[in-house]
Amino acid sequence: MPGARSRRRQEANYWPGFVDALSSLLLVIIFMLSLFMLTQFFLGQEIQGRDTALARLNSQIAELTEMLQLERSNSDDLTSQLASLTATLAGAQSENDRLSAQLSGLGGNIGERDAALAGLQSELTDAQKLSDEANAQVALLNQQLAALRSQIGALEAALEASEARDTESRSQIADLGRRLNVALAQRVQDLSRYRSDFFGRLRQILEGRADVRIVGDRFVFQSEVLFDPGSAEIDPAGTPELDALADAILQLEEEIPPDINWVLRIDGHTDKRPISNARFPSNWELSAARAISVAQYLVSKGVAPARLVAAGFGEFSPLDPGESDEAYRRNRRIEFKLTEG
Repeated sequence: MPGARSRRRQEANYWPGFVDALSSLLLVIIFMLSLFMLTQFFLGQEIQGRDTALARLNSQIAELTEMLQLERSNSDDLTSQLASLTATLAGAQSENDRLSAQLSGLGGNIGERDAALAGLQSELTDAQKLSDEANAQVALLNQQLAALRSQIGALEAALEASEARDTESRSQIADLGRRLNVALAQRVQDLSRYRSDFFGRLRQILEGRADVRIVGDRFVFQSEVLFDPGSAEIDPAGTPELDALADAILQLEEEIPPDINWVLRIDGHTDKRPISNARFPSNWELSAARAISVAQYLVSKGVAPARLVAAGFGEFSPLDPGESDEAYRRNRRIEFKLTEG
């Protein structure tokens, strides 16, 4: 067994020549990620600006509708006044006709007729004045009514224009939402394809190892490959497998476009037998510490920390609910899952 560990330590040193190139690649990836985040920010600002414009248009439509209702109410009042004045004018004209008839039918004494004529002429003059005032008011009301109708027409035109702008804005927002959904679906599909390529590459690298296997969409390392019992320190004998994993992740970082946000989740699991010591009061602390140790080792090999997530599950997600040594061995594991960030 010491001879095998020595050979694995020698195999772990065949990558150092690539460290400088990988550092430059990491800077390029960080720049592309920053560019993607900036694009997402401006896209969010554009959507927010459109929402604000839409809210403003809705407010303007409400104000124009209220003004239109007010103007229509004023128009109804003016129409009522016009009808009243028309009735008054008709009454005055009727009185004028009556007085004229009385004037033409007067006879008898010239003096009485002249006196009656003077009185009738006075009444006729008063009626004529009333008729002139009524006509003036009718003309004024007609002018006001025409101006009011013009204002109503302008308000209706403005309302139609606002509704057209509102419809156009809603159409643009709906189109933008559809494009975003298509883009997100394409990213999920691309990530699934890269996940398949990534696991296929790891399967080829680690082919033949019984203690490393694929379970669903996860790559599973038995804890004995990487850690001694009750320890979170990586055993040097397990570093070749982690080196191969780091190499696959670095190749994946180079192949996946920067607009796809992905992470490799590292999950630590233990069996259900309790542990309690000064460093690990429970299996939760032990599983979390092991996941963090693996993440730190991968970072030391050039993997970007932003692409790694470490989590501890303790004994609460067993693969085998049994209580045999084999069940305990299967449940002590480190799982790797490529997922969306």
